Amino acid sequence: MRLHFFTVNDIEDYRKNYHDTRLIKKILEEIRPKTPEDLDQEFFLRLAKSLQERGGFFDSEIYGDTGIDGLRLDFNFGLRLDVPEGNFLVKISDFDTGKIFFDKYISGGRLVSVERYFIRWHVEIFLDDREIFSHTLDLEGQPVAVVCKFEALGDMLAFLPYFAEFKRVHRCDLSVCLPKIYRELYARLYPEINLVDEINFETYATYYPGMMMSPYPIVPVDVRRMSLTQAGGMIFGTDYLPPKNSFKPTEPPVTNEPYVCIAVQSNVARKCWLWPNGWDIVVDYLKSLGWRVFCIDKEEELTTDGFTIRRPDAAENFTGNRPLLERANMLYHAEFFIGLGSGLSWLAWTTDCPVVMICGFSQDWCEFYTPYRVANRKVCNGCFNDSRVIYLRDNCPYHKNTPRALECQKKISPRMVIDAIERLIVDRKLTPPALRRNSF
Repeated sequence: MRLHFFTVNDIEDYRKNYHDTRLIKKILEEIRPKTPEDLDQEFFLRLAKSLQERGGFFDSEIYGDTGIDGLRLDFNFGLRLDVPEGNFLVKISDFDTGKIFFDKYISGGRLVSVERYFIRWHVEIFLDDREIFSHTLDLEGQPVAVVCKFEALGDMLAFLPYFAEFKRVHRCDLSVCLPKIYRELYARLYPEINLVDEINFETYATYYPGMMMSPYPIVPVDVRRMSLTQAGGMIFGTDYLPPKNSFKPTEPPVTNEPYVCIAVQSNVARKCWLWPNGWDIVVDYLKSLGWRVFCIDKEEELTTDGFTIRRPDAAENFTGNRPLLERANMLYHAEFFIGLGSGLSWLAWTTDCPVVMICGFSQDWCEFYTPYRVANRKVCNGCFNDSRVIYLRDNCPYHKNTPRALECQKKISPRMVIDAIERLIVDRKLTPPALRRNSF
């Protein structure tokens, strides 16, 4: 079957961004495409293969019957259109804006869109200059799937409210395929959503949300340019923040004594708080106020980026690879949580646990809003949101191998963190346990 990829964005916008990628260099070494168009087609083909969440979109059957022999349409990997042999003129546009993405004669093969986020596609087919078929994407009453195969906790939790909102707005029969670690929590938050182990291409449409710091066509805008709470809206066509469902605990507190949860680790040390002994100082402060302090990281000790990050000695050891729902229950019952710009902070936000977020590597608007965010904006900061650099590739893209390396995370003082905690105590009208015991 002949495949032909087309793009929603101007092809030149992709070319100027992808020409330095390893994938392009590999293609040039292996097949030496004769024209820029040949290179585009090979690039998008290999990109689709590397990103697809399940095999088969190239050659699996398209079930959307147009009533015309050999002409079939669905929206299961962006837009897929099978065209039989003949003198067919295909016009594909955005129904909302009228922008035309494809307007060419094609005879035989499968037409596939590069972009896979929500677009209200409008398809018109002409044979010998006579319109024979027209269709506008309409999800109402249709079987629709969302497939999330990535396991980044914060990214996933940022997306979750959009699934239920998508189902509500479009009134579709929505199924969601999630990694197993999230299903128990999601079922608790959104019991109205059907969870499935696998999807097939018998659905009308399928969406594949993901966070991409690149020009690749999973999201219409580089996610570094927006709050991560908005990325789901860019993919699902929602220009507002949907409400998140309230978490209802499944277990009582692990103790009847008041406690605070902390998490000191991230997948990379450059996201961690790197003030020497900073966590020890904060834990001692919390304990002086009478709170028990539970460290809920996955690992007791983690070495990454040349740093070893370990549980503070005075914090009680609740580390381990525990079920996400168990962590959610602990956070729900905690008086507050202190963490980083990473997944467990997002989990605390999901359970409505107040969050003190120690985070200078990103801008204040990047993660979810908390009034208790702690960052030193008097030093270099926020490179995560700079699309001119590659934060995840470079350990401190501005000052690597200099005395200023990672100063965004090194120059946040314990006094700044304690100030945020004290504001939270006042705002939430909390009485530290030590004061409760001494009151009459």
